[in-house]
Amino acid sequence: MIDLYTWTTPNGRKVSIMLEEIGLPYRVHSINIGKDEQFAPDYLKINPNGKIPSIVDPEGPDGKPIAMMESGAILIYLARKTGKLLPAGRKEYDALQWLMFQMGGVGPMFGQTHHFLRAAKEQVPYAIERYSKETKRLYGVLNERLKGSDYLAGEYSIADIATYPWVARYDWHKTDLTDFPGVKRWFDAISARPAVKKGMGVPS
Repeated sequence: MIDLYTWTTPNGRKVSIMLEEIGLPYRVHSINIGKDEQFAPDYLKINPNGKIPSIVDPEGPDGKPIAMMESGAILIYLARKTGKLLPAGRKEYDALQWLMFQMGGVGPMFGQTHHFLRAAKEQVPYAIERYSKETKRLYGVLNERLKGSDYLAGEYSIADIATYPWVARYDWHKTDLTDFPGVKRWFDAISARPAVKKGMGVPS
């Protein structure tokens, strides 16, 4: 059984969705980042970066336990472990490049928008404008891709799993999905998946 260390964030939900989709049994350990539990010494032994999510797989690729940090790396690891949700051939590179688009663009930029709209102790108009504008630009990139493709890599993959929980917070960054019909169609389709519904509820 895989141990999942997570919290109710988009990055955390990527991994719980993935585990539900591939059907691997897992045990949830809640790491309350609001209480700085990610900096506990025992947890830092698993994830020296002091972030969530992390996993510990008792059956690593060499048969020995392996600890993994960084949500994108965990998704790739689980996909290769099970042979699921990372397509072969050209589509593999499609999935990986859109995964990196999420890791390097969607996550950091949406996260900054969330911070300056919701958490900053004072209003910083320049930051709000800068990150909100970039968030809308990234939605436009996603929308263009999804106009002609059901999923980011052509078929459902880890790229979609990584991006979905960030788009699920569209209200946090004051985005109307009807402005991006390709994204909305994609979002609605993924929202209906039973494994996604379960994964989005972890930890309860």
